Amino acid sequence: MKITGIRTFLMHAGQPDPSKWASDERSGDGTSTQLRGTRNWLFLKIDTDEGITGIGECSGWPRVIETAIHDLAPLLIGEDPAHTERLWQKLHIAMMGHGMLGTVGGGAMTGIDMALWDIKGKALGVPVWMLLGGKVRDRIPIYSHANTPERALAVKQRGIKAIKCGGVADPVRKVAALREAVGDDMDIAIDLHGPPWLTPADACRLVRALEPYELMWVEDPIAPDNLDGYKRIRDAAHVPLAAGERSATIFGERELIERELVDVIQPDTGRAGGITQMKKIAAMAEAHHVQMAPHSGSLGPVAEYAALHLLAAIPNALILERLDDDWDGRRRTIVPHPEQVDGLITVPDAPGLGCDIDEEFVARFPSGGNVSVPVPEAAGSYNPGTYNEHLYVQTRVARRSYFNR
Repeated sequence: MKITGIRTFLMHAGQPDPSKWASDERSGDGTSTQLRGTRNWLFLKIDTDEGITGIGECSGWPRVIETAIHDLAPLLIGEDPAHTERLWQKLHIAMMGHGMLGTVGGGAMTGIDMALWDIKGKALGVPVWMLLGGKVRDRIPIYSHANTPERALAVKQRGIKAIKCGGVADPVRKVAALREAVGDDMDIAIDLHGPPWLTPADACRLVRALEPYELMWVEDPIAPDNLDGYKRIRDAAHVPLAAGERSATIFGERELIERELVDVIQPDTGRAGGITQMKKIAAMAEAHHVQMAPHSGSLGPVAEYAALHLLAAIPNALILERLDDDWDGRRRTIVPHPEQVDGLITVPDAPGLGCDIDEEFVARFPSGGNVSVPVPEAAGSYNPGTYNEHLYVQTRVARRSYFNR
């Protein structure tokens, strides 16, 4: 079998309603006459001379990644798609001249690698999880997003047993309100993903304040490049830490895992480097008793399918992030839509990934922009009077009131 071509499908996906997104309220500035927000989904298909087509999804910076895919395509034409490891290495080497692998390179390689695994599964007549070692579990637990008690209770009524809130404006009071609303039989996590990022000193103080709520984890409390700061937080507080969504490949996740700076590793299923890398990251994490909870907050439904196959096959799978009700178009983008009952998704059994996109529906939503300033001034994430500075890291002022509200 030989690869004959690669096709890309870029769409402007609907932005989740702010009430359903675990973050301080995002900008409502639209870049499309049809949909609000700037979220894009990028899918690709790899065609072969035997009529088998594989599907993948790329995340990180979809509009830019689409160009990267077409730049890489000539390196794949004529290759046997079964040799996933060798092709991954070939693409990695090809991009090294542009610098160390980042969001764009990782996203491009992810979609390509995902599609190659899909082809292999279809050619052998088995689901991808079988190629990864078989199933450890038949259903995957999920968590949803909730920033208010009302949203949390609505999620709970759908049978989902875990939620994540977010934002740095008023995190302790937010977690306290959620815990009071849902009781002790529901897990809660919080994402302190900035902007701006907390300094390590502020993060230590804040994570200690969150200890009484027995959180599932505290995610990204400081800037992702401050690994020594993670050690400082680890030594200061007894709360599970989670991170890793902004890095790609085993090389990007290595220190978080090997230095045991986190309890939960969160590679993004759309930009971590593909199923080939996700399996290796999971194995590295297993050796350090670190759990796996793939990031999926901004991803489309094909990457979600890939995560299901991976989590079905690894022993240290914890839970999958899923905004199951973020945009009505999600269900129409994918065929079939995953089966979800009582907060669990059934692992697909069809050959390959077991899904396809509705190309006609995707084409109805052309990309209209893919960058934005993440939060409006009214969200209160920045210290008063500093919003227009758009700082990457910021110390909290008025500390007495911030940490004791």
